[in-house]
Amino acid sequence: MSEALLVIDNLRIEVDGPAARPLLEGLSFELAAGERLAIVGESGSGKTLATRAIPGLLAPGVSRTAGSIRFEGRELTDLSQEQLRSVRGAGVGLVFQEPMTSLNPALPIGLQLAEGLKLHQALSDDEIRRRSIDMLTRVQISDPAAALTRYPHEFSGGMRQRLMLASVLLLQPRLLIADEPTTALDTLSQREVLLLMVALTREMGTALLLITHDLGLVAEYTERVLVLEKGVLVEAGATARVLAEPSHPYTAKLVNSLPRRSGGRAAIPAAAPDLLSMRQVVIDYPGKPGLFRKSAPKRVVDGVDLSVRQGEIVALVGASGSGKTTLGRAAMGLKALAGGSIKFDGADIATLDRAGRAKFRRDAQLVFQDPFSSLPPHLRIAEIVGAALRHIPGLSVAERRDRVLATLDEVGLAGFESRRPHQMSGGQRQRVAIARAIVSRPRLIVADEPVSALDLTIQLQILTLLQQLQRDRGFACLFITHDLAVVEQIADRVVVMEQGRVVEQGEAMALLSAPAHAYTRRLVEASPSLSLIGHTGG
Repeated sequence: MSEALLVIDNLRIEVDGPAARPLLEGLSFELAAGERLAIVGESGSGKTLATRAIPGLLAPGVSRTAGSIRFEGRELTDLSQEQLRSVRGAGVGLVFQEPMTSLNPALPIGLQLAEGLKLHQALSDDEIRRRSIDMLTRVQISDPAAALTRYPHEFSGGMRQRLMLASVLLLQPRLLIADEPTTALDTLSQREVLLLMVALTREMGTALLLITHDLGLVAEYTERVLVLEKGVLVEAGATARVLAEPSHPYTAKLVNSLPRRSGGRAAIPAAAPDLLSMRQVVIDYPGKPGLFRKSAPKRVVDGVDLSVRQGEIVALVGASGSGKTTLGRAAMGLKALAGGSIKFDGADIATLDRAGRAKFRRDAQLVFQDPFSSLPPHLRIAEIVGAALRHIPGLSVAERRDRVLATLDEVGLAGFESRRPHQMSGGQRQRVAIARAIVSRPRLIVADEPVSALDLTIQLQILTLLQQLQRDRGFACLFITHDLAVVEQIADRVVVMEQGRVVEQGEAMALLSAPAHAYTRRLVEASPSLSLIGHTGG
């Protein structure tokens, strides 16, 4: 290894105040120029704290209490905030998880790209514009000159992350810290952004420090890995060795938490009746109002046929914008159709009378991606779960309470009935969302990206819970996801959507092993978790 670009020695970070406690303790590692290093661990492991400490960006109430941080031979802990500003951007660049919180929604992209160049380099406006257009071209933004005048909300999530990457790399930093840079992206966008990041950092000789909980990304894009558990470094080494032969139990637990083929599900008989049946479904989004006329509607789902049989788990997959979430909402009667029909148990949900709609609401339930935004923050858990029972006739107050408590016990939350959502972890909140969905004993559950925001170990717990509940209760499930590794574990069949149309569908293992459509092949090839499972013998 060449002379180290970054040296961290015995770093300790604590919560301030009388209740001081260590959040990160005794961390030491080196990073060479041009090297790609990953720091992995679950939420709360200290991986983000370690990297925020490098440019002096720890949050208020948290402090470095011991240890050294040397960058290019310079001790950063001795620098004032004013001196650190010269290091940030030009020396150390940061790409965060959610670009919409990093990009200013009120400023056009051109001004935001120019800000760092004006701060660190004496360049003319023409030269700044030329460099900005060149960098936007390199991160594959179409019509880069026009993009300079557009605002962040006018770009997709993947494009916004490319813009964030462009703004950071314009300054040609010697170290790029990418903190969960693709967690919110679909598989294809994730691969494109990471390939760009690796290619550009390699071209510039920039070292990459990747913070993630996704071991698939670690396997594909990094050379070395550090594993943190509860603020302590428990394992370090070459990526291939650590993931193939983990020496620490915590690392082994992370690797074993990767989704794998379950193999234990009994095949659904071909003659089993369809519980949910969609035929030639068309959904349009209304056009935007203009000065003189409204723009034409945008077609987001175009002639889709899809069915879910009783007791079956069907995965609906595709990139962002493919129409899968819109179709899932339509299955729940939450999106109006511009054409086609949706039948539940043989009845068209659009023509149900009042009693029929009430029964459908009990029989079909939705689990959202982000439980924190879907759980009322002011209610206690028992009230949230019990709300689904208010319209079930014949249940007394005592019977409703007994069913709520039994359901919470079933999802592993016995004793949590008096808590509120903010008093629970992300995985526990997702269990509440599942309890709310199953308490009415539905026949169909639509699960919309229910594990995409969770750590690997929590993700495995939630997937295992869903599978167990589905086996015990026999409900059908439409499972919406962009993660094909999750599909391998949980689904009987797969339906693949691209730009509002179904391009391929079939039995899960057969389709993922030998995809016929070019788009499905792209999804499979872009899924690093699948390749990692193969490498580790899972």
